[in-house]
Amino acid sequence: MRSSSGAVVAALVAAVALSAGTAHAADTPLRDLGAAKGKVVGTAVTGSRLTGSYGDITGTQFSAVTPGNAMKWGSVEPAQGSFNWTEADQIVAFAQAHHQQVRGHTLVWHSQNPSWLTNGSRTPAQLSGLLQNHIDTEVGRYKGKIAAWDVVNEPFNEDGTYRSTLWYDGLGSGYIANALTWAHAADPDAKLYINDYNVEGVNAKSTALYNLVRSLKQQGVPIDGVGLQAHLILGQVPSTLQQNIQRFADLGVDVAITELDIRMQLPADSAELAQQAADFTSVVAACAAVTRCVNITVWGFTDSDSWVPGTFPGYGAATPYDENYQPKPAYHGIAEALGGSPTTPPPGSGGCTAAYTVTSQWNTGFTGQVKISCSGASLSSWRADWSYGAGQQITQAWNATCTQSGAAVSCTNASYNGSVPDGGSVTFGFNGSWSGSNPVPAVTLG
Repeated sequence: MRSSSGAVVAALVAAVALSAGTAHAADTPLRDLGAAKGKVVGTAVTGSRLTGSYGDITGTQFSAVTPGNAMKWGSVEPAQGSFNWTEADQIVAFAQAHHQQVRGHTLVWHSQNPSWLTNGSRTPAQLSGLLQNHIDTEVGRYKGKIAAWDVVNEPFNEDGTYRSTLWYDGLGSGYIANALTWAHAADPDAKLYINDYNVEGVNAKSTALYNLVRSLKQQGVPIDGVGLQAHLILGQVPSTLQQNIQRFADLGVDVAITELDIRMQLPADSAELAQQAADFTSVVAACAAVTRCVNITVWGFTDSDSWVPGTFPGYGAATPYDENYQPKPAYHGIAEALGGSPTTPPPGSGGCTAAYTVTSQWNTGFTGQVKISCSGASLSSWRADWSYGAGQQITQAWNATCTQSGAAVSCTNASYNGSVPDGGSVTFGFNGSWSGSNPVPAVTLG
């Protein structure tokens, strides 16, 4: 969000460093742990965020990136014949600079298509021509730069029948083989996948996918792998996950966990976070146990960039890092499943974080707040410290005693709010003055 004179600025959240008991990422990055097991470890990304802590973690921890939205049809060709490759190009360039693979996502889908494509009627020949041209254009643009494509996304209903879509209704099930064939012609070296959700365990939907892949293989259609999205609910990892991965591998195709997240009811507590860690461990271990399970990609690594809260009201906290880019127990669950050392969250304030927010701003002043939250730990007292980088001055505070010396600010709890229980939070606020700019500082919680 961008501030302006007289405008309200919502939730500019600072990354937090904890001075005591910080939960650091494992010494060995996930990408290196994965490489030792022969697995690519990836994350979906938003191109505009690939700077600062978000960019640093993406580049350090992961060996592959998937554009969350930037390569979907509605993003790259919003108007017929008018292309926008800006974000997709940015993500590819970032990956190249950080020696990462790119997973292209997605070429053929029923959702996030431009209105010019979905409106009106076309003959099968016209529809087929549009689809082939789209695949030729996009795959051709990134030829040699994309390791794998999710060519066809979500073709099945839950009962294993084909989903009614623009493509199936207009072209029949043959659109899948055609799309794979055209993608292979545009880039013969890219691995080609069919990707779907709720196909992680053995069920009607995954069996339909299995039968389709077997049939395509028998026909000589270029199909290299299946993507199991793995948008899971806490405590509901299918018991047949490894068995299902193995049966696809036995068809002679690779398997990828393409969109892994594990959502829970909010607010998250320590028991939920522990269960989430166990669930991530189970999923990654199932992949690690099958040679042809080649990729594990989380659908965004931080809760601040997750699609879950906007899609499943009341649910969230679905990724391995919290909103302040601190690794959660889930991160360590992934690391352990890949052969890293088991990590026990440290005592003290290790499960407590602080988020600095500018809630309103005007010509010469602003109102801010800091929220201190604990999960898996508690506090009996607290102190929040930060340094302003643009000459801001605090003029008034409430629910805390704040002092400022030069750029350095220190705020301690009031007599009535020093205790922060596991699963609880406290908030204090302040008014301040600014001139020129009002960047959000990093907070240290003591």
